[in-house]
Amino acid sequence: MLTEEDARQLVLAEIHDVRNHVTCDLQILRMDALPFGWIFYWGAVWDGRNRQRPRLGGNGPFLVDRENERLIRTATSVPIARQIADYERRLRREAHARNTAAKQAAQQP
Repeated sequence: MLTEEDARQLVLAEIHDVRNHVTCDLQILRMDALPFGWIFYWGAVWDGRNRQRPRLGGNGPFLVDRENERLIRTATSVPIARQIADYERRLRREAHARNTAAKQAAQQP
């Protein structure tokens, strides 16, 4: 099981990989707790020279699942609330499949 700091380190490692392809500094801008883990929003650092933060393409937030240690990069073209709901449905389906498999195993002689 991941801690919040473990999750942050996973996201920072992903952001580090992106840094090799852009000319601006990147950082985690915000983190929100979710029932299954966290969502990390990230982007370019405001450098003070411009009045706004440089815009990046493809910098959708990361979902991090504390239980199964998944790091999911979200799409920027789909609302994040929908992606969170989709992931929560996925978790329910996986839990149902595990429960069904456990019941079937328990019924085997």
